[in-house]
Amino acid sequence: MATRSSRGGSGAARWRAPVKPRPPVALDLATREDHGLADEASFRRLGFYDLDLAGQVADGVEFAQCRFRGSDLSGVQLDGASLADCLVERTNLANLRAEKSSMIRVRLATLRMTGVHWINGALRDVTVSQCRLDLSSFRFTDFANVLFDGCNLTRADFQNADLTGVRFTNCDLTGAQFSQATMAGTRFANCGLAGVGGVTSMAGAIIAPQDLAALSYTLAGALGIQIEAAEPG
Repeated sequence: MATRSSRGGSGAARWRAPVKPRPPVALDLATREDHGLADEASFRRLGFYDLDLAGQVADGVEFAQCRFRGSDLSGVQLDGASLADCLVERTNLANLRAEKSSMIRVRLATLRMTGVHWINGALRDVTVSQCRLDLSSFRFTDFANVLFDGCNLTRADFQNADLTGVRFTNCDLTGAQFSQATMAGTRFANCGLAGVGGVTSMAGAIIAPQDLAALSYTLAGALGIQIEAAEPG
């Protein structure tokens, strides 16, 4: 179960790359009949390949050293779930909803995650690569050593999240919401930041020079600064 921490503070946090998942030597194949989601279920060293688990509901599920590929978990509802040392690839997680859940040493790659809600949870040593995360929500979630790379995060919601030690690279964050987030040491490189909300909460963030132009207009608007074109001489 995820627990809330208070890592935020003054000064930039030192970022390090996420620790990679620790895969097992061998995997058994999961089946829908024997490995459907159920309360307090524990799944270890299983390969969830091309399975339809859409819409299932479970509390307290644990996944350890599992691999998901080509499966459908859209609309799944989880409470108090945990994923550790897992690989999730080319899988549909659209509109999955999880509360008080955690990921530790997990890699997410090429996933459809539109509308995912991961609320009041925790992500540690997680890599999220080439995923569609538009309209997702991570409110009140703690992040540590997390990398978002090449992701669509348009209108994503990070309100009240602790983003200390998160790195966004090559991501589209147009219209994302950061109100009341903790962002000391959060890094942005080659990201679209037009129209982000809660820009005044970005104190302590580290932004690449090429990303600053779009953000400056949003910041000016938040502070009530009017930008006026120079009059012709």
